[in-house]
Amino acid sequence: QVELMESAGGLVQPGGSLRLSCSASGSSATFKTMGWYRQAPGKQRELVAIISSGDSTNYADSVKGRFAISRGNAKNTVYLQMNSLKPEDTAIYYCNGRGNIYNPNANYWGQGTQVTVSS
Repeated sequence: QVELMESAGGLVQPGGSLRLSCSASGSSATFKTMGWYRQAPGKQRELVAIISSGDSTNYADSVKGRFAISRGNAKNTVYLQMNSLKPEDTAIYYCNGRGNIYNPNANYWGQGTQVTVSS
């Protein structure tokens, strides 16, 4: 059984910063790709950023230059540093892990954490 556990989000003022973390636990908790997605009220879940086991990254255009994704040394932890936050970044943020040594089609999600950007 694999679990992805996100850190708490929070309320941040516009222009502020917040760092999210996600730790994967379980016997097959090292994923080929880990990432962050978000879902705002009334909208579909969208990609924010992903990082591969080789540390290559990909970002949504809306967050490029403001957000940075990274992985811990053990490769089962992923971070999202969010800077210059805007009200439109308000959403539930979900951690995602895909592909492990047992199952290339593995796809796991965290429970989500609320990030609210408001003055």
